[in-house]
Amino acid sequence: MNRLQGKRALITGGTTGIGLETARRFLQEGARLAITGRDPATLEAARKELGGEVLVIPSDAASVSAQPRLAATLKESLGALDILFVNAGIADLRPVERWDQPAFDRTFAINFKGPFFLVQSLLPIFANPASIVLNGSVNAHIGMPNSSVYAATKAALLSLTRTLSGELISRGIRVNAVSPGPIATPLYGKLGLTEAELKKVSGDIQAQVPAGRFGSAGEVADAVVYLASDESAFMVGGELMLDGGMGTL
Repeated sequence: MNRLQGKRALITGGTTGIGLETARRFLQEGARLAITGRDPATLEAARKELGGEVLVIPSDAASVSAQPRLAATLKESLGALDILFVNAGIADLRPVERWDQPAFDRTFAINFKGPFFLVQSLLPIFANPASIVLNGSVNAHIGMPNSSVYAATKAALLSLTRTLSGELISRGIRVNAVSPGPIATPLYGKLGLTEAELKKVSGDIQAQVPAGRFGSAGEVADAVVYLASDESAFMVGGELMLDGGMGTL
């Protein structure tokens, strides 16, 4: 406890799944917290659960123009930022022949373009030292069918982890990544599949995990807390795989 005492943190996509669980852990560790999301219902639910001291900000992770506004809100409310967890993202899985340009652009906007310009917008308010954690994926490392565009966005984020590390470490900003494998979150329920299709997809995915199960949001959140804390001060440009061994196949 208290590993993040007094640190000012932002979690994008902090209203459900990994983001919400990480928000809970950050609060337990003493952080001052802001979260973002788009869905009014989940924003309100997170506000009620996390309490009135948490800054809950409606913001579109895909919008380039929204990022400077978010940075201005954080500067006014928190003054500066010690921790950023870039978590907002979508997993649109489909065969390559079913992709069209709007869907392609939407996935890249949410998973990569928006996060890039968020980091850029936040540069003036990052403290020294500060920690950025990007949410990657095991899919950037494996050739899973139907994940072509999603995996490419996560590979781009992991590349950004390394390049920004070299560029920002002189300013006291560390950049690292977590790369989850299959995690039991509402993300899979957003794939537009029937219950039977979702059950089959889940079974097929679980069969590829040597650990024999889906991970939990809490297991990812624990890794994010470590990367956000001073305990990982010597970790720069690194990646923690939380995939049950899936990436070793």
